Amino acid sequence: MWATESGCGTHCLRGEEVAVAGPARRAARLTGLALVVLAGAATPLLPRRWRGRALRGCARAALRALGVRWRLKGRLPARHALVVSNHISWLDTVVLLAAGVPRLVAKSEVRGWPLIGRLSAQQGGVFLDRSRPRALPAAVREVRDVLAAGGVIAVFAEGTTSCGEGAGGFRPAFFQAAIDAPAPVVPVTLSFEAAGAPTAWPAFVGPETLLDSLRRVLAMRVLAVRVTVGSAIHPEPLASRRTIARIAGAAAGCQPAARLAPVLAPALAPVLELPVPVPSPLEKVA
Repeated sequence: MWATESGCGTHCLRGEEVAVAGPARRAARLTGLALVVLAGAATPLLPRRWRGRALRGCARAALRALGVRWRLKGRLPARHALVVSNHISWLDTVVLLAAGVPRLVAKSEVRGWPLIGRLSAQQGGVFLDRSRPRALPAAVREVRDVLAAGGVIAVFAEGTTSCGEGAGGFRPAFFQAAIDAPAPVVPVTLSFEAAGAPTAWPAFVGPETLLDSLRRVLAMRVLAVRVTVGSAIHPEPLASRRTIARIAGAAAGCQPAARLAPVLAPALAPVLELPVPVPSPLEKVA
């Protein structure tokens, strides 16, 4: 089940030093972000066919205003795919929207966030109340319907944010939607860097509010995000959602691949069309 709060906390950020932006740069970023929010409020007036492009433009403008540089490695699917990503920050949502993912699964609180929540709702985003376990099956069905109609939707499958080290792997629930649709699963890894080194500073962790995390992002002199798209996984009709979740989690860096390899090799073969290792005679005897 998705967690209502990140297991990580501000203790994950202790000891990390980042270059700090001056007051003038922070003020300019905040002003620029406010202008993007105002511009985004006008998107409901646009024809529906233009809203996707407007959403992507607003997300890119928001990242530019915050001084966040992002780079896409690989190609995101244009249709009929479940995109699954690790989850570090509220910025993850903005980055995926900027990269061209039109719909997202997000916690219900996001619906009330300025710009992000409004635009996500307009694009048919799915909002999950993580405090109500009974709401999960309905959300999975919504995702299945999006996929069955040929759409692309992204899920932060860890179920909550973390400091970047992973929250224990991907939760399996939404992978059932890809099996039922059926639709390929595309793993994505988001990684944040400051001055070329990994950083947890933008993380949205513990009992923090959006404003707490936003203040840290505004204060960073340099912040970059790398979006790495993995190879698509094609689940078979009788595939286990837990197995697919583990495979995708390993591909996105949320599950130790080396530890999973001996267990998942036979399961990976039909999904990824890999040869199954045949044990030697000695291994058979052992």
